[in-house]
Amino acid sequence: MRLQPQRGFTLLEVLVALVIVGTALGASLRAVGSLTQNSNGLRGAMMATWSAENRLVQLRLTRQFPAVGKQTFECPQGGMKLMCEEEVIASPNPRFRRVEVSVYDQAAPERRIIKLVQLVLNQ
Repeated sequence: MRLQPQRGFTLLEVLVALVIVGTALGASLRAVGSLTQNSNGLRGAMMATWSAENRLVQLRLTRQFPAVGKQTFECPQGGMKLMCEEEVIASPNPRFRRVEVSVYDQAAPERRIIKLVQLVLNQ
């Protein structure tokens, strides 16, 4: 009786395949985590931009000529708790004022998310 060669994988081949698959899965999990963090950051930047733009549009629509100074107020957007800091600066031309609106996350007030600047004309 003649022995036929065994067909299949050796233990070493199976272990090498498992290491390769495990490495690929680990890399894909890191990539998904990175995409999630980027998505949250982009959402926060978009909400902060909307808050700052809302304030600047409000100034344009009311045709106010803002007083020089600085004020801070809450400007929540899309469920995010945001703080807006508005600074009005006099310009060399007395008919214009420079308005800077900076937006901060209330959870991390030391980190500015965005800053928008606009000139306002006294009509």
